[in-house]
Amino acid sequence: MTNVRDLGEAMEREIGKAVIGEAPIVRFLAIALFSAGHVLLEGPPGTAKTLLAQSFARTLGLDFGRIQFTPDLMPGDIIGSNLFNFQTSSFELTRGPVFCELLLADEINRTPPKTQAALLEAMQERRVTIDGRTETLSDRFTVLATQNPIEQQGVYPLPEAQLDRFLFKLAIDYPDADAERAIVAQYGARSGTPRPEDSGVAQVADAREIAEAVAAVRQVTLVDEIVGYVVDLVRATRDHPDLATGASPRAAAALASAARAAAALEGRDYVIPDDVKLLALPLLRHRVILSPTAEIDGRRTDDIVAELIERVEAPR
Repeated sequence: MTNVRDLGEAMEREIGKAVIGEAPIVRFLAIALFSAGHVLLEGPPGTAKTLLAQSFARTLGLDFGRIQFTPDLMPGDIIGSNLFNFQTSSFELTRGPVFCELLLADEINRTPPKTQAALLEAMQERRVTIDGRTETLSDRFTVLATQNPIEQQGVYPLPEAQLDRFLFKLAIDYPDADAERAIVAQYGARSGTPRPEDSGVAQVADAREIAEAVAAVRQVTLVDEIVGYVVDLVRATRDHPDLATGASPRAAAALASAARAAAALEGRDYVIPDDVKLLALPLLRHRVILSPTAEIDGRRTDDIVAELIERVEAPR
């Protein structure tokens, strides 16, 4: 597991050259990559979400793609379409930006649900269907989506099926004072949009090393007691009176898989309860729905999930 831990530390070090103060977010991105998951980032504009995605792709040598989601975006703008070539008198596939390894879905909740749904098959099965023909995506295909806080105007809430495809929902807030000073000192004298290469971000792994890390994560031991703890935690979301809908069995399987990656990044070949506790909030917060009464009372899903993490007994 040392190689996985070393790779994770190298990623944090390189990305930290461009994106200041977001090491915990980088760790969650690494966990998602090594457990074949996708990540949803929510936060205000100007908090380096795009630079984070670009730096992440650069450190791992991933083919980077970006879609700016807008109200008039169509499904074909994402996955591609067959266009008629008058020279050959035949239809030819024009691939959309989804054909990449790391896709930045920027402001995903500014486009209608019909277009959002174009990503469902790609995220779940790493393939797309265009005019009845299936096209395969990369095994490393990962979506890093950003969304504006739901309180902002002109946004469409992501449907439950779409949210369930994301391994984590991470909140990015404004940096603290020290981090912001460092950001201003580093970028205040520069003009133009920041780029990872301008900060010296270097590649630390290739496709083979990523595949080896993924294979190593799959060998991490998950004992029956930890499996039971994961299941108990997820099932507890279905019994809480303030939750109208709890997390699905898919969430339980995802939590176990992500815990393996978290353990490997810590240099262990076995999962401990703290791995599960670390991941439970970002993994469950978007998979549960408040009851109407809880919404009226002003309760927050984060508080309820945190309460369940404390309440459900972990194995010793």
